[in-house]
Amino acid sequence: MSDKNEKPASAGKLEKIRHSLSHLMSMAISELYPRVGLGVGPVIENGFYQDYDLPEALNPDILPKLEKRMREMIGENIEFKQHQMSFAQALKQYKHDPYKTELIKDLKAAGEKNVSFYKSENFDNLCAGPHVESTKEINPEAFMLTKLAGAYWRGSEKNKMLTRIYGLAFATKQELENHLKMMAEAEKRDHRKLGKELDLFVFSEIVGKGLPLLTPKGTVIRKELEKFVLEEETKRGYQHVVTPNLARVELYKKSGHYPYYKDTMYPMMKVDEEELILRPMTCPHHFELYNSRPRSYKELPLRLAEIAHQYRYEKSGELSGLTRVRMFCLADAHIICAKEQAEDEIKNVLDLIDYSYNIFGLAKGKDYRYRLSLGDRGDNKKFYKDDAAWDKAEGILRKTLEKIGVPYFEAKGEAAFYGPKIDVQMKKINGQEETAFTVQYDFVMPKRFAMKYIDRDGKENEPIVIHRSSIGCFERTMAFLIEHYAGAFPVWLSPTQVKIASVGQAHGEFCQKLAAEFRENGVRAEADDSDETVGNKIRKAVGEKVPYMLVVGDREMASLKLTVRDRGEKTTREIGKQEFIKEVNKKIKNRM
Repeated sequence: MSDKNEKPASAGKLEKIRHSLSHLMSMAISELYPRVGLGVGPVIENGFYQDYDLPEALNPDILPKLEKRMREMIGENIEFKQHQMSFAQALKQYKHDPYKTELIKDLKAAGEKNVSFYKSENFDNLCAGPHVESTKEINPEAFMLTKLAGAYWRGSEKNKMLTRIYGLAFATKQELENHLKMMAEAEKRDHRKLGKELDLFVFSEIVGKGLPLLTPKGTVIRKELEKFVLEEETKRGYQHVVTPNLARVELYKKSGHYPYYKDTMYPMMKVDEEELILRPMTCPHHFELYNSRPRSYKELPLRLAEIAHQYRYEKSGELSGLTRVRMFCLADAHIICAKEQAEDEIKNVLDLIDYSYNIFGLAKGKDYRYRLSLGDRGDNKKFYKDDAAWDKAEGILRKTLEKIGVPYFEAKGEAAFYGPKIDVQMKKINGQEETAFTVQYDFVMPKRFAMKYIDRDGKENEPIVIHRSSIGCFERTMAFLIEHYAGAFPVWLSPTQVKIASVGQAHGEFCQKLAAEFRENGVRAEADDSDETVGNKIRKAVGEKVPYMLVVGDREMASLKLTVRDRGEKTTREIGKQEFIKEVNKKIKNRM
C-alpha cells in the first residue's frame, strides 16, 4: 500500500482505456438492440460498467459474444472524436431515450452552455470523456466482461430496474490474470460463504434484511473480541459505561446529527408525549454523562467507552453479509480532554489500534494505513464554520501522524461535519480498500452541549472530544477476520479449539470425559462420538478448521499421552495431557 497521495503514472491512461471499452460495449449492444436505453457507464476501480434498458433479460452467455465483437472493433482502429451539441440537438438525438434526456436536462439546469458528445464510427454518445484517441491504444487481451446485475436508474428503488454489465480492464494481459487470481482467492475467502460453511451466522427472512443472527460458534468469536477490547481498554485507563439504545429526537437535534443523518436514521416512535428514535451513534449519550456533574481538570482526560449497539438504515441493495448491516455493535469511546492533551491522546489511540491489529496479525502499511480526512473551508453547508479551529485540529492530527511515522495520505472534504478525522483504511482480500473506522477530533460538540471543566486556575474552560474506536464495529471486524484467516482462526479466537474423534462406540464415553476435562481447564473442546467412520470425523474436523484434533482408540485410551494432530499437518505428535492443556492455555492467554 502506497503512502503517497497520488495516482500511478498509468492511472490517467487506464481511465481512458476503461471508459472507451464501456463505449465499445455499448456499440456492440446497440448492434443487437438498436433502441436500447443507455443509462450511466462510469469507470470504476479495476474496470467499468454500463446500465442498459433492454427489451429482454440477458443471459450470461452473451458476455463472451460481446467480448468477441469488442475485440473486432479494437482491431478496426476506431477513433474517438469529441464534439459539442446544443441542448435542442441533443434532446432531438435522444428523443427515444428517457435516460439520456433526463441527463441532458440536468446539465441544462446546472448551467452548462452545450453538451459534450464522443463519436466513434456510427455511435454518437453523450459523454464528457476522457477517451483514447483510437482503439489501437487498447490491448484486446487485457479486458474481460465479468457479470450481469440489476441496477435501479439513479440508484432509486422507485425507478426502473436496468441491466448492468460489468467489465475488468488493465493495460496488460498479465495484470488482468493477476487480478483474476486475486478475485478467485477472495471468492474462496468470502466471509458470507465461510460464515455459512463454518456455521458462524445466518439470516432469517422473517427477522429482516441486514439483521444477522450469530450462532453459538459465531458468538464465541464475538465474545472473545469483546473480552479483548474490554481488557485492553481497561488497562489503558478507559471507564466503561452502558447507555440506552434509543433517545429523544431532541438529543440528536441538539448534537446536530439529525439534519446530517436523518435519512439514515430509523423513523421516530411516539411514546406517551415523547418522540424517541433508535440511536445511530453513542456520543450524545456520553456527553450527557459528562454533564451529569461538575468536572475538574484533574479528571481529564476522561475516557468513556462502551460496547454500543447502533442503528442505521442501509438500502436493501447495499446490504452485504456482516459488512453492511442495519444494526451493528461498535467498540466505541469518547475522550474528553483539554486541548493541550489532544496530541498525546490521539497518539495513544493510534497505539491501541496498532496493538490490536498486531494481535490480529495485520501489518501496518500492508494490510491497513491511515487517511487524514480534512474539511473544506469553502463548504459551510457540510462543515461547521470555524476556520481557525479547523486549521488547529487538522494540524494536530497531521503532526501526530508524522511524529509516529505511520503511512498515511490526505483527503480533502472527507472530514466529519464537526472536525477532521483519521480514517483506518483496511485492504481487503480482493485488493479493495475501505474505511473500517475513524479517530475524530471534535471542537463542535463541546459547544453544543456546553461541556465545561474547571481548570487549575479555577476558571471555567471548554474541553475537546476525541471520538474513536479500538477495533471498529464487531460485525465488520468479524467479516474481515474471517476472510483474513480464511476461516482458520488463531487458537484464542477459534470457536472450537480441540476436536476429539472416537474411533468406535467403545471410545465415546472416554472422549466425552476428556472434552469435559479440557473445558474445565478453559479449553473449548468438543467430542465427536457419532457413528460415522473415523475418516469422516477427521475430514469434518479439517473442514471446520479446528486448531487441534485428537483421535482416540484403544491405544490412546491405554496411553498416558495424547495423540495430537495440529491444523494443517499430516502427521501427529504425542504429548502429555497436562502439558497439552498448558500449551493451549498459553496460546489463549497470549492471544495466539
